[in-house]
Amino acid sequence: MAWARMAAKRKRGALAAGKAKRARSAPSAGKAAPEGGPPERSIPPQENNSIPPQEYSIPPPVSQGKWKNKERVLIFSSRGINFRTRHLMQDLRTLMPHSKADTKMDRKDQLFVINEVCEMKNCNKCIFFEAKKKQDLYMWLSNTPQGPSAKFLVQNVHTLAELKMTGNCLRGSRPLLSFDPIFDREPHYALLKELFIQIFGTPQYHPKSQPFVDHVFTFTITDERIWFRNYQVSGLS
Repeated sequence: MAWARMAAKRKRGALAAGKAKRARSAPSAGKAAPEGGPPERSIPPQENNSIPPQEYSIPPPVSQGKWKNKERVLIFSSRGINFRTRHLMQDLRTLMPHSKADTKMDRKDQLFVINEVCEMKNCNKCIFFEAKKKQDLYMWLSNTPQGPSAKFLVQNVHTLAELKMTGNCLRGSRPLLSFDPIFDREPHYALLKELFIQIFGTPQYHPKSQPFVDHVFTFTITDERIWFRNYQVSGLS
């Protein structure tokens, strides 16, 4: 019995020694370090919780309004136009983000075909360039399909590439429309003014437009001619 008790004590002592050895061999959280490196510092749970997580928020769009004015302008021409007229049409499409393009119309087609083309393109305004004998260029401005319509003889055309302007207008920005005071005196000029506003004025909150105003469309009357010019709005240097 005594031998059995001594063996049990030795076994208990051996188990305790093994546990103590395992406790010594286990590294502590604060003092453990790799060989040849600085000791690692354990972060208390209070400090870890005090650091807020980084959140990335997407900024809202610049224009949050609703597009209500559904004005769409179809800009195209008949066959037989020269390179200057083609560049003029491209400049108008660049300056008017609410415009659409279409293929050239055949000379044999009548003008009422334009109403059908505008209906297929879902446009309610139209700018049509008609070439006569490859010399004269006429421009039709119309409110389709009910009217009114106006026909102009185009003269003294200068495209944007020809002028080589040094301006920096934003593409798709909305223009200011400036009219000569004579437009308010005569009834036929007043009708043309309303037609110009509906065609050249970019609708507010249009998907392809920018919510900035950095250029001006001017309509002046001199020598019984309507002069159309595009100016940039820039700050004083």
